[in-house]
Amino acid sequence: MKHFLRMLIQVCLYFYCKFLWRCLKFVMRKLTGRCELQRICYNTKPGASRTMKIETSLRDSKSKLLQTSVSVHPDAIEKTIEDIMELKKINPDINPQLGISLQACLLQIVGYRNLIADVEKLRREPYDSENPQHEEMLLQLWKFLKPNTPLESRISKQWCEIGFQGDDPKTDFRGMGLLGLYNLQYFAERDAAGAQQVLSDSLHPKCSKFSKAEWEKKRMDKAIGYSFAIVGINITDLAYNLLVSGALKTHFYNIAPEAPTLSHFQQTFCYLMHEFHKFWIEEDPMDIMEFNRVREKFRKRIIKQLQNPDMALCPHFAASEGLINM
Repeated sequence: MKHFLRMLIQVCLYFYCKFLWRCLKFVMRKLTGRCELQRICYNTKPGASRTMKIETSLRDSKSKLLQTSVSVHPDAIEKTIEDIMELKKINPDINPQLGISLQACLLQIVGYRNLIADVEKLRREPYDSENPQHEEMLLQLWKFLKPNTPLESRISKQWCEIGFQGDDPKTDFRGMGLLGLYNLQYFAERDAAGAQQVLSDSLHPKCSKFSKAEWEKKRMDKAIGYSFAIVGINITDLAYNLLVSGALKTHFYNIAPEAPTLSHFQQTFCYLMHEFHKFWIEEDPMDIMEFNRVREKFRKRIIKQLQNPDMALCPHFAASEGLINM
């Protein structure tokens, strides 16, 4: 009985608050002469703060047009904005900036949804050793990470040198499918020097760029390495879950002036690899069995950073000029 009453009270509160919110929106429109979308665009700076408010407003609207606008095809965004402005009785000649701002927001919102679909497609595609493209990407990964060491054969214990668990890496891609390979190959190719340094440090942590005095200060005499490729696949899983949960919206809405793409996701993966590497060394675990503890602590740290609406995890990737005055 108590459980039923609690649920009844919660339902009543929900509808009461929803009713109050609609009343408040009606009053604000009468007082300001502007609808909620106008108030958000004119009073909130471009980036995650504005886009997330627009997304919430559209999703929670009682209008079917506004509700479905967050999932339209990118080619239909311009027409959707025209329909929204007509529905809201907004003259585009008097409010030209509103259409531009709404278009920027919708491109990001729709782009984020499409990015999830693209990433999910790669994650669901298994590695196939009979597929020449898959095999070529795997061999390129070796060449980028070990440019001066030829791979003796496709099935080889040498794969352990870059952090795979056995003599055939294909078994390690089961959890994240091709997505893990795509990310590792992107990291190794686009940030070759950084990836090679992280790989070297993961094998010989005490030979990293930290000076002897820094090692002693941080008490890192027992520094433990880790398996580079396996950790890369694990960080791919972290990036994937941050994306699907919506936690990465803050980051992508701040760095991508239009639709976030797979490249933005892979750049974020590179950033997470660098940050996790530094975090692992700072944590100075007793042994590799502490990996899950360190990873969870790192995950919470990233999520906390993403709760800041102004956060951009890797701002050096941002086309920040495009966000100005949109």
